[in-house]
Amino acid sequence: MAKPFVYIVSDSVGETAELVVKAALSQFDNSGEYHLHRVPYVENLEILDETIKQAEEKGAIIGFTLVNPTFRRHLLEESAARKIECIDIMGPLIDAMEKVYQKKPRLEPGLVHKLDEDYFKRVEAIEFAVRYDDGRDPRGIAKADIVLIGVSRTSKTPLSQYLAHKRLKVANVPIVPEVDPPEELFQVDPNRCIGLKISPEKLNDIRKERLKALGLGDQASYANRERILQELDHFEKVVERIGCHVINVSNKAVEETANVILNIRKQLLLNGKP
Repeated sequence: MAKPFVYIVSDSVGETAELVVKAALSQFDNSGEYHLHRVPYVENLEILDETIKQAEEKGAIIGFTLVNPTFRRHLLEESAARKIECIDIMGPLIDAMEKVYQKKPRLEPGLVHKLDEDYFKRVEAIEFAVRYDDGRDPRGIAKADIVLIGVSRTSKTPLSQYLAHKRLKVANVPIVPEVDPPEELFQVDPNRCIGLKISPEKLNDIRKERLKALGLGDQASYANRERILQELDHFEKVVERIGCHVINVSNKAVEETANVILNIRKQLLLNGKP
């Protein structure tokens, strides 16, 4: 079998068409011996005519994903006139969906890649939340969309991950009396900071359960009421100095707290604030 030559034509990147073409070629046991020539971002009929001319000279096949009906029709008609095998990879599926769903397609090139971009933004946000979790690197404070601050066991980490799935870059910083908060915390826009407040009773219960899960007694200073009051008092001073929003998470699930944060952020954006 002669080494096949395939033109891949698209009004976007052309990755979808190339994947389909490669999948089909793999059925012919050619060990990757083929020529693929991608023609992306088609914007006019002249590009199509030049591609048809080259395909005719090389005895090539054309596979394409074009959402523009004029481009699709032109490529199919001109290829047929020159007896060139030309395969519309996506068009028939779009036509069938339009008929069954009784809805007009958007006919915008590259929408699948916009979805991919959304996916990668989510992954980037998740990686950001991990990198700047628990105050590991204060440089993340300046880069974050949201900075969560609170004492230990106020759900900072799970909340950071939840918001990351909403494509928000979140850094979180623990507030401990013995450790000065990073200076970056007082330099960032207060609108981007959220303090997570909790009642002493709730925090005491949570910490006792945490100690039990670790196989430790509940008499450790971590769950000591006086210690908890000291930490919460220090927290109040820090958030007052920052001037940020404060949410009482005592009886809220992570999802509830996240929705409050998203609503705060939405309101700020509506008011023209970052």
